[in-house]
Amino acid sequence: MIDRWPDLPLAAWRDTRDTLHLWTQIVGKVRLSLTPWLNHSWHVALYVTTRGLTTSPIPWQGGSFEIDFDFLDDVLWIRKSDGHFRQLMLKPMAVAEFYDDVKIALRELGIEARVTGTPCEIPDCIPFEQDTLHSAYDGEYARRFWRVLASAHEVFSRFRTGFLGKASPIHFFWGSFDLAVTRFSGRSAPRHLGGVPHLPDAVAQEAYSHEVSSAGFWPGGGGPIDYAAFYSYAYPSPAGFAEAKVKPAAAFWSKELGEFLLPYDEMRKSRDPDGMLLEFLMSTYDAAANLANWDRKALDAPLSQPRKVRAI
Repeated sequence: MIDRWPDLPLAAWRDTRDTLHLWTQIVGKVRLSLTPWLNHSWHVALYVTTRGLTTSPIPWQGGSFEIDFDFLDDVLWIRKSDGHFRQLMLKPMAVAEFYDDVKIALRELGIEARVTGTPCEIPDCIPFEQDTLHSAYDGEYARRFWRVLASAHEVFSRFRTGFLGKASPIHFFWGSFDLAVTRFSGRSAPRHLGGVPHLPDAVAQEAYSHEVSSAGFWPGGGGPIDYAAFYSYAYPSPAGFAEAKVKPAAAFWSKELGEFLLPYDEMRKSRDPDGMLLEFLMSTYDAAANLANWDRKALDAPLSQPRKVRAI
């Protein structure tokens, strides 16, 4: 279990975390620039792979290409469906240099992508082409982060089988730098107020156009919670949600963030980390769905098992 849920102290890899956050934004913005809009901004996300993170195929001139972070070999791959590729070594380098190298590699492959130079969801940010401040990369901690994402993806995937309604893919949002999975009640929600740094209000309003119960993993950095944690929130937050009794005992309501948190260290050090995380996901969803009067008879289902058809 040490490898499955590795130690991830923010203090030890904060600089790498901040640099990697910006690198994923650059890659994510390439996908954003060329992929048709999909509800709730699902078209911009990255996905967990057996080696890191990927854009998945991006359409380009009758074919496609994809960009992959390979944290096992510390390589960024840009591969086209015609067989041509470029690779960049992941190593300590300034964001400005990474930004230039990605643009050069795309140009050499004949790919034109308009990437806006302003990071999203980061207050007081530096444009990519000017950012020589963030330049750290520790491959060991990048791999630890990916292993946490891969393990969380497995638990999130099992949790996702217990819902019959509309649910998001399990995806990595490079703006907020977190892995997330979201369930929808099917009802529309009040218009979101927006106000997210360097994110158009229209994007936030479209993302939260319908009622959700959302959960995910965030490695910490910035904000009032300066450590890795799993989270769960509802939008709109139903009356009494903050006071709901959720499990496990280590979970608590963060008034600053307006969501429930389960500290990663509390989970990984438990006798059954996977079980504790699944309990957190199910308990917080129960609280959100019950208090908001979701149609649980129509939406919920037992968790699934491999090779076993769901009974109807």
